[in-house]
Amino acid sequence: MTETQAGSTLEYLVARCAMGDRIAFADLYQATSAKLFAVLLRILKNEEMAEDALQDVFIKVWHKATEYHVGKGAVMTWLLSIARYRAIDLLRRAKTAVQVDAEEGLEERAANEPDVAELAGRAVDNARLNTCLDELEGPRRACLVLAYCEGYTHDELSQRLGSPVGTIKSWIRRGLKVLKACLDGEGDYRG
Repeated sequence: MTETQAGSTLEYLVARCAMGDRIAFADLYQATSAKLFAVLLRILKNEEMAEDALQDVFIKVWHKATEYHVGKGAVMTWLLSIARYRAIDLLRRAKTAVQVDAEEGLEERAANEPDVAELAGRAVDNARLNTCLDELEGPRRACLVLAYCEGYTHDELSQRLGSPVGTIKSWIRRGLKVLKACLDGEGDYRG
């Protein structure tokens, strides 16, 4: 695929994301997340912060996809810009947090700890996600976990699982559909 073709594909995916197409969003993530993560890791120098920033970037992309216009530049340039600004925000926040800690001591730091209710909510969400993942058939579950948790590309999954790329894409697409239906609480979600 030439650079021009890749750019056109990314433009198409962003346009589909703007229309709420979750599959296009997953494909956009698949196509760009590794490069964005590398940039974030280079700026933040912390893998955990880079992972959090990458998640923030894609949340912003999902919500702001309608604001992307081809005339403003290439999709990858737009995505890299969002990633860089997010990394800079995190660095500023981290620097401010260090200053606050130094000035206000341990009591203030305790106030910045995550809310217990928020942590409990996350635990419930994680348990629900794991339950829904367990409902998926083996290949679909493996593809989703390897793609979204481990960062495998479609080609890498094809090689690792010994299945054609088209099959991998199908497993991921159907797995996401079933996972969404399960998380939404739809009764008949097994497809």
